[in-house]
Amino acid sequence: MTLLRQPTRAGVRDAAAKIAAILPPSPLLVLEIGGVEVGFKAESLQPVGAFKLRGAWHRLTAIADADRAAGVVAFSSGNHAQGVAWAAKRLGMPAVIVMPADAPKVKLESTLALGAEVVRYDRMTEDRTKIAAHLAHARGAVLVPSFDDAWVIEGQGSAAVEAAAQMQAAGLGDPLRAIVPCGGGGLAAGTALALPDAEIVIAEPEGWDDMTRSLEAGWIEPVGPNPPATTCDALQTMRVAERTFDVLSRRGATGVAVSEEEVRVAQRFAAQRLRLVLEPGGAVALAALLAGKLPAKAGTLVLLSGGNTDPGDYAAVLAG
Repeated sequence: MTLLRQPTRAGVRDAAAKIAAILPPSPLLVLEIGGVEVGFKAESLQPVGAFKLRGAWHRLTAIADADRAAGVVAFSSGNHAQGVAWAAKRLGMPAVIVMPADAPKVKLESTLALGAEVVRYDRMTEDRTKIAAHLAHARGAVLVPSFDDAWVIEGQGSAAVEAAAQMQAAGLGDPLRAIVPCGGGGLAAGTALALPDAEIVIAEPEGWDDMTRSLEAGWIEPVGPNPPATTCDALQTMRVAERTFDVLSRRGATGVAVSEEEVRVAQRFAAQRLRLVLEPGGAVALAALLAGKLPAKAGTLVLLSGGNTDPGDYAAVLAG
């Protein structure tokens, strides 16, 4: 029996050191919500517009030199795609990304601009993991999942390591609660490992809140048939992974679901008050806080995970 490597807090700290060697910390913005100062980690300002380059860099730099020539294969609606493409380009490795046919144009074009090859698939009728696994096997490449990977989870957790230090420096103290957007759970699980003493709350779009339901049930509950349409393309994961669920379940994490309108309100708030462009999926944690689904309290950290959104769609959101 092959034992799969599991993510660890030590691995998160190793990943944070790797990221610190190549990139400055993304900003932590502080704003008063409900009479309490809250820290907002602006991962939307990363070079690829999202946190995903963290896990990609930690994973790709762990690949042995002898295996790098064959490259990597990943699957993603766009942010992990760009993260892997960015890391592969820096390391001189070929990258193939399996992306849904309805992926936002801005994410597709950015992935291609970074030099990756893109293979399209139908999100609702085809299995991206099988497509990617077949391509990786055929090419002798390393498969880099978007969240079901120990290195990827650890890499995403580096955002919380940075944020904890920034909150201390800003006089906010240690993070006592982290509100994290959740698709497959890589960022949330990494945050849980990075902040062992903080309450972890995940935020998901309504109808795609499978991690929330899984945590409540005590076992993995996949997204049901015919899920509702959502603008949160980055969070449309049909089933979370055992790794991410296990980390969050052991930590006693809880979750909330937010509506499409609550997400739009959060996007407008971010533009007006934080001067940030957020994509819908990147705004769900903020949406949960603003909607009152979580009472404001001291020591709250909110992860703003991405800002890759179609300009036309974003303009319509701002117009209200």
